[in-house]
Amino acid sequence: MKVECLNSSSIKTRNKIKKAFAQLINEKRQLSNITVKELAKKADITRSTFYTHYDNIYQVVEEYKLQTIELLCNEDLILTTKEDILNYFDNIFQCLKNNNETYKLLLTANDSVLFLFKLKDIASIKIYNALKNKNEKYLDLTISFIMNGIVMEIIKYYRNESDYNLDDLLINIKKWFNKLFN
Repeated sequence: MKVECLNSSSIKTRNKIKKAFAQLINEKRQLSNITVKELAKKADITRSTFYTHYDNIYQVVEEYKLQTIELLCNEDLILTTKEDILNYFDNIFQCLKNNNETYKLLLTANDSVLFLFKLKDIASIKIYNALKNKNEKYLDLTISFIMNGIVMEIIKYYRNESDYNLDDLLINIKKWFNKLFN
């Protein structure tokens, strides 16, 4: 990315670009259908301002991905106990709530859903590594079922196809998790 030193003005501009991008991905449903020209127009900036901050639209996507990975899959965060995992779920859902509108817009597009499954894989590995000493015969399969279910319920929530809110989902995820891993 071109702007290396982020001052408050640069941060505001990037946030405008990301917000406009989220709106366009919701409208267009495909990343390939979005142009820099319409993104700049939607963000109420010039194309040159866009290019001051990003080389292309794919860098906006990458910034979203990096921010999400930092928030949800912190490489320094090591889960060692069931309580760590439950707190990890709390942190994930707090992040989802804090960025509710953005995720609602982004997760209606198929490109973003694929990224959510990549995040699920990273989180699954963290959880597996925390529980692998429990000598569960089908630990990897159980974690896979839980994490795939969580992802599908989150997608349904953000696509307004769920009868449950994020708090309901979190409460039930923690209940299921506690039942499966006493």
